[in-house]
Amino acid sequence: MTGIPLAPAFARGRTVHDDGLEFGAGNAAFRAPDAHRLLPGLVCPGPTSMRDIHELPTTDIIDFLDEVGQRLHPDDNPYLREALGKLVGCSGLTEPVLRSTYAQLAGLFARETTLDLAENTIGIRYLDGWAEWGSARVRAFGARTVHVIAGNNPIIAAITLVRNALTRGDAVVKLPANDPYTAVALARTMAEVDPAHPLVRHLAVAYWRGGDERFESALYRPAHVEKLVAWGGFAAVRHLTRYQQPGLELVTLDPKLSATVIGPEAFTDDDALHETAALAAADVGLLNQDACFNARVVYVCTGTDTAGIEQAVRWGELLHEQIQALPRAVSTAGTRFDPGLRRDIAALRTSPAFFRVFGGTNDEGAVLVSLSDEPVDFHASLSGRVANVVPIDHPERALDAMNAYTQTVGVWPESLKHTLRDLAPHAGAQRLVSLGFATHFRSDTPQDGIEPMRRLVKWVVDETYDPHRIHPFAQLAPAVEAVPR
Repeated sequence: MTGIPLAPAFARGRTVHDDGLEFGAGNAAFRAPDAHRLLPGLVCPGPTSMRDIHELPTTDIIDFLDEVGQRLHPDDNPYLREALGKLVGCSGLTEPVLRSTYAQLAGLFARETTLDLAENTIGIRYLDGWAEWGSARVRAFGARTVHVIAGNNPIIAAITLVRNALTRGDAVVKLPANDPYTAVALARTMAEVDPAHPLVRHLAVAYWRGGDERFESALYRPAHVEKLVAWGGFAAVRHLTRYQQPGLELVTLDPKLSATVIGPEAFTDDDALHETAALAAADVGLLNQDACFNARVVYVCTGTDTAGIEQAVRWGELLHEQIQALPRAVSTAGTRFDPGLRRDIAALRTSPAFFRVFGGTNDEGAVLVSLSDEPVDFHASLSGRVANVVPIDHPERALDAMNAYTQTVGVWPESLKHTLRDLAPHAGAQRLVSLGFATHFRSDTPQDGIEPMRRLVKWVVDETYDPHRIHPFAQLAPAVEAVPR
């Protein structure tokens, strides 16, 4: 067992290194403490125990997070350094990309970032006190939550801890099998800053196998949890719906597919052709196409006549060249390539009358150019820096392929984005962004069509009425103006 890395747990200020159980297989195997034994120390002692965290002013929370952020440089932080070393074995991201991603963690805890996040998503006046709404006062209260996070990007762990802190929540974070290390490293850094801080005492992080019904049925109960926040695939989210009941709300940040629409202006001259190919390469290749907001299908308005198809093929070849030229710090060939996708790409090579394939011979990624206005049948499974270029006659044709799973749409030029932004949401799109910036994540804006921060809190209302000025039955009988004496 000594050769299998340990993923410790974090139980409200205490790091648990028990050998526990073995999970995963091969290079992705790891050990983790037995969550069943940890359960009493993971759950919140009770709603009234949250008074200490509720009394924290937002300025104090921001100060604490900023101090944590100053310690999150991987070269100086032993917890992050250890986590990064172990993560390389089980993550879908390669070491250079993981290292550059870890370098971004500090910025998510920085004072300016968290201040904007608190103010722009909820409003500090609602977090710190009772805000006036005419005859009512409204306040946002923290909730007891379980966060089932995804492991395709370490930044998700940081986003989760920051959101929980600013909303004054009590969090149990379920670690993902493809990253059972980052969230614990962040929690241990928080405890190093102040082991007795309320934000530390209201945080637990552990791994258990998803679908462990005995454990989950004991944890996912309104007596322990008010909100269940789930990132992850369709099967994982659907599994969690079994625990929904009165008093337990399910907030889902479920899997999404993203796309690109490039207007006809890109194909009028070589400068625009090369510029758009380079920008689209960033949307496809950054983070090894492992995130929801990475582009997979790229709709190009070249037209579908012979000349248009030839233009799409030429642009697709440029796109492949640009993807392969991306810096290794942000994009590399993946550690594991989907064998089913490999077979699908090979099959397309046998149909040159319908598709043109660039790359894909060594799992380095590929660009599949459709010779019609239809994407490949397996477009939903594109990964490993594989994109499908689809020629279309008009930008609106791309809307036909969008649905509720469409998260991000990269658009060029800006004038086209202004046209599509009032149409694409009806088709299901949730975010439109300038071409090349799909992976620029802003934590202070809505995500997946919802406002996660506002969903994490309980909105409590205090209403005041003067019975001498308005009758309790006034809404039913407006003519009654005062309580009879």
